[in-house]
Amino acid sequence: MHLEAYCAILAGGIGRRFWPASTPARPKQLLPLAGPEPLIDDTLARAVALVGSPRVRVVASERLVELMRPNLEAAGVAALMEPEARGTGPALVWTASEIERAHPGALMICMHTDHRIEPAGALRETLEPALEAARAGYLCCIGVRPDRPETGFGYLETGGEIASGALEVRRFVEKPDLAAARAYLESGRFLWNSGIFVWRAADLLETARRCARELEAGWPALERGDAEGFFARAEPVPIDVCVMERAERVAAVEARFSWDDLGVWSALMRSREVDGAGNAAVGSTRLLDAADNVVWTESCRATVIGVSGLVIVEANGELLVMTREEAARLDARLGQLDAESSSSEATR
Repeated sequence: MHLEAYCAILAGGIGRRFWPASTPARPKQLLPLAGPEPLIDDTLARAVALVGSPRVRVVASERLVELMRPNLEAAGVAALMEPEARGTGPALVWTASEIERAHPGALMICMHTDHRIEPAGALRETLEPALEAARAGYLCCIGVRPDRPETGFGYLETGGEIASGALEVRRFVEKPDLAAARAYLESGRFLWNSGIFVWRAADLLETARRCARELEAGWPALERGDAEGFFARAEPVPIDVCVMERAERVAAVEARFSWDDLGVWSALMRSREVDGAGNAAVGSTRLLDAADNVVWTESCRATVIGVSGLVIVEANGELLVMTREEAARLDARLGQLDAESSSSEATR
């Protein structure tokens, strides 16, 4: 039996923090970062199992949709093509509008392509009470019990139980520093914000109209079904900021599954199998007296000797070597290199 809901999969972005394997021609959605299959295939399989292929919508730019077209067609899933990237706020409000227009009163589950979720059956067990909370008029977030003081994820603080299996959300907290993350872990009141949301499409739209001032200029276009006009006038903003942090009726359901956000190369140490020395290796590799490394190679064999704590990636004619601590800053570091390269060329 499928759940009586639609599932929106946010599949935007090119994943620059997974360079050089992730590029505009082959974005991270098409990479096997969580296992042997591309991220998009894993996510589509989860969504189709939950709600059935006719009720799955992949939300991405036209260019990304075309790159993922074979995967979507194989799963029998349709796409909603964003006119431009404006963040999860405009994307999910527009998607809710399209779903509400097609099926008034519909429930809506929102997921991302770059998540690892295991086992799949536990996702359904988690979503069932979240859907009950959504039927009661709550905007619901799936929270994950932290197992470490993680500074790369957002958090939410929970209160008492407000519905069967659902907790009050007192506040959302953006990525904290290490001291705050340790305090959140010790308190037991905080969950990671997984970015998986459940709500009635109409409730999200009503709350966004009231709370999301960043989208106000685009409402007339949205109401007449003008996606291009809406995106052109809406400000770029995350859904957490423009709706969830300002809404009155927000609930959380704690995940019954193991979850991870595959946002940087170092996450492969949690998503892929590691050897006895803590190395996560994908591709043809040889490792000797090496520990706690991420190694990804596509066109040659990588031999790694006597080093630890590195990320080593060979793909698309490029070789990246950095410490694991640099993984979260890779996008900014590449920006620095691009700026320096442009400056050098300009002075020639």
